[in-house]
Amino acid sequence: MAAPSVFVGIVGNFISILVFASPITTFLRIVKKKSTMNYEGLPYVTTLLSTSLWTYYGLLKPGGLLVVTVNGAGSVMQVVYVVLFLIYAPTKTRIKIAKLAGGLNIGMFGAVFLVTLLAFHGSLRLLITGCICAALTVGMYAAPMAAMRLVVQTQSVEFMPFSLSFFLFLNGGVWSVYAFLVKDFYIGIPNATGFILGTAQLILYSMYRNRKPTSTISKQASADLEARAPAGHAVGQLELAAGEQQKSLQRVSSLPLKRTALPRQTSLTMIVKSLSLPPYGNSNWSLDEPLGKGETY
Repeated sequence: MAAPSVFVGIVGNFISILVFASPITTFLRIVKKKSTMNYEGLPYVTTLLSTSLWTYYGLLKPGGLLVVTVNGAGSVMQVVYVVLFLIYAPTKTRIKIAKLAGGLNIGMFGAVFLVTLLAFHGSLRLLITGCICAALTVGMYAAPMAAMRLVVQTQSVEFMPFSLSFFLFLNGGVWSVYAFLVKDFYIGIPNATGFILGTAQLILYSMYRNRKPTSTISKQASADLEARAPAGHAVGQLELAAGEQQKSLQRVSSLPLKRTALPRQTSLTMIVKSLSLPPYGNSNWSLDEPLGKGETY
């Protein structure tokens, strides 16, 4: 009889792969139009880095097969997405994304791989790799926390969709249970964080879902937000988690709130926070959401 951790890990794999597969409809549109339109490439590049690092961690960890399978599948999908994006992106955007892909997916991943492989051995190698992966994963949760703050400020859940909160809760919960069963703190800490934040967001959602915003939001901004809402997908709206919330926050950071608007994020901070896809497929960006005017990567 299979151990409970195997069953939980398989469920986690299924949920995560659904999330990984959510951009497929986006790329069908890109291929059909032979243009990336206003979609951004950074989420796919950073997700590829995250899944690559977690795949490496799974290979180092005894009994880490389920971590390898989900992140290996995710890495393959992200490679396909990045290649398609580079094929159909405008020249200027293609150069930027190619540089990012080279720096993060080759440079940074290669550095982590070589340093841990050559400078560390045994359990210490697993410790260093696990700490790096967990730190990158925890970094994404600044966006959900900021989204919660915005809900309280505006007394509206407009910028914290239910689907994001629900899958942050579900994914975090499943992989927290898995981490507890296999006694893996590197997987457990970031997922427990996601589970707690997901729970808090669901509570906030239930409190504010029927309230009208107290902030004055222009008709133009509201129309823009509505235009950016993702279309229906075969697997549901799974462009989930912190990245979509981060982008919604960036969109409304310049709107006239009663309190001080949220500060702009630097490019480096955006890159670090977008390293959001842990080994359990918690996508941190809205992979199907186009940029607004003047926004490029």
